[in-house]
Order: sequence, then structure tokens, then C-alpha cells
Amino acid sequence: MSVTRPALKLTHDGALKMLAAAVARATEMGVPQNVNIVDEGGNLLAFVRMDGAKLLSRETSLSKAITAASHRQPSSRLNPADEIKLSLAAGQRLTNLEGGLPIMFDGVCVGGIGVGSGKGAEDVEVARAALAAIGAQDQIP
Repeated sequence: MSVTRPALKLTHDGALKMLAAAVARATEMGVPQNVNIVDEGGNLLAFVRMDGAKLLSRETSLSKAITAASHRQPSSRLNPADEIKLSLAAGQRLTNLEGGLPIMFDGVCVGGIGVGSGKGAEDVEVARAALAAIGAQDQIP
């Protein structure tokens, strides 16, 4: 006998809406960004590297998204004392850099967004615009 339960999921359409909102906000700010959106398991759903965004921020923004999704909290809240051990154990995919936010609905994490190439506060601002585009909860006061 199988047991199943319904689950909230971030759709591809939702990820693209987030991506469009992130690009729009980054453009308004004049800060080209790398934006990664992952599902609750850290699987990539959408990505863009805006013209002029830093190349290596492609990798860090993905790590931010995975960290936010796996820990159900902003990437910047990952304990610095645990970061190295956790990152090594997770194939160097976790970080405590600013710019990663979980995508939450009614207390359920459906994914994460990671933004990178600007200053930390700029990355967070772009990520928050993406959350707002789909009505996701913002965990930063």
C-alpha cells in the first residue's frame, strides 16, 4: 500500500515570473546579476546571466539558491562556523554569502533563489523582488 500526500511545487511558469522580476529590478538598479532559481531539492529550474554580470557569480548564486532551499532560510544565516564543513560535505554547494532566499508559501519551502554579482544588499533586493512577483513569503524583516 502506498501513502502519498499533496505537496506544493514551484512550477516552471512561476520560476520564469521570478526570473523576469529579478531581471527587471536589477536593470532598474543598474546592477547586472546572475539569478538562479531551484526547486526544494536544489534542482535548477531557471537561470540567467545578465550582460555584464560577473562570471564567477554564476556559481556563487547557484550555491546561494541551494543553501536557501536546503536550509529553509536566507543563505546569510548559515552559521559561519558550520559553512566550511557543510560545504565540503555537500560538494561545495553551500555558502553563507548574502543573496540566497528560500521560496516559501504557508511555511512550506518550494525552492530557493540565489542572486549574485552585486553587493550583498543589492543581491538580496533583487531576490526579494522575485519573491514578491509570485507572492512568496519574505523571511527578511
